[in-house]
Amino acid sequence: MQRPIILIAEDDDGLRRMYRRELEIGGFDVQEARNGLDALYRIDSDPPDAILLDIEMPLVNGIVVRQDIGARASTRHIPVIIVTGSAEDFDWLDVTCVLRKPLAAGTLVDAVSRCLM
Repeated sequence: MQRPIILIAEDDDGLRRMYRRELEIGGFDVQEARNGLDALYRIDSDPPDAILLDIEMPLVNGIVVRQDIGARASTRHIPVIIVTGSAEDFDWLDVTCVLRKPLAAGTLVDAVSRCLM
């Protein structure tokens, strides 16, 4: 059985590596994007099973990425998990869930697993 593919769209290299490690240990295959533009390219060329999306990223922010995903019939079904340090309410973005940085150990794998059910 193929492992689910998770795209991590996060501009912080250290956080991206940490999320990658945790997700791979949790049984997922991982793709990475360093900014919103790279995330949109990867989503378009090889859609993942779920997206872990930071809000504050260079070139194209996470809000624009989420809106683009939701606007296209080919990608609107992909679960999006916002991971942010902001206290802002993101319910209006129609995302599967919002996780606040810093994440407690195990939170990421549990959240992604729930999103894929």
